[in-house]
Amino acid sequence: MRLLLVEDDNHVAAALSAVLAKHGFVVVHARSGEQALQALLPAANEGKPPFGVVLLDLGLPDQDGFQVCGKIRKISSTPVIMVTARADVRSRIHGLNLGADDYVTKPYDTGELLARIHAVSRRVPSEEEPERAADASPDLGRLSIETDTRRVTVDGSAVQLTRKEFELLALLAQRPGVVFRREQIISEVWRTSWAGTGRTLEVHVASLRHKLGMPALIETVRGVGYCLVVPPAHQGQ
Repeated sequence: MRLLLVEDDNHVAAALSAVLAKHGFVVVHARSGEQALQALLPAANEGKPPFGVVLLDLGLPDQDGFQVCGKIRKISSTPVIMVTARADVRSRIHGLNLGADDYVTKPYDTGELLARIHAVSRRVPSEEEPERAADASPDLGRLSIETDTRRVTVDGSAVQLTRKEFELLALLAQRPGVVFRREQIISEVWRTSWAGTGRTLEVHVASLRHKLGMPALIETVRGVGYCLVVPPAHQGQ
């Protein structure tokens, strides 16, 4: 996911960009409100994936972040998360009323920030991706996943999964063949950045392979993460 980070402090931006990159984000850094607005214009992103989220600091050198948020809403529906030291209730309310999708105060827990990023990107699709919101479940051959009912079947037979097993499978099934980094999976499914969750992830992957009866369905990409592979019987049809 491409993410627009609007932050005038280069040291803060560099540290946060490193964390976000580790979790699979491609970060574009804007140091002012004007740079942020220019980055969101369609002409600036021709041929590039749209931004999934904007992280917007309020203390910018050229204009207040509240003003920037209002201007963003006139040109884009990209989710905006205000990330600021202003913790008073009035600022929170004002930001949300201007169109921000979330409001996070500094200092923040990195795991919580990552969870909020993933949450708003799921529930607020950008205008550049209207087909994603209405897109049907991907064609997975023998495997069927119904996200609304949380029902999973293999060859028409229902498979009982735990809540986390379902969320893990549904995440991988969003983009079959695409490798999801371990950190990204842990962030989205377990809402944490704690490295100790890695063992829990491995256990859930093993359990899914066993319950679905398709050991090759979830491929381990050593040192990176996991991806869902369409069952061979379906490939080439």
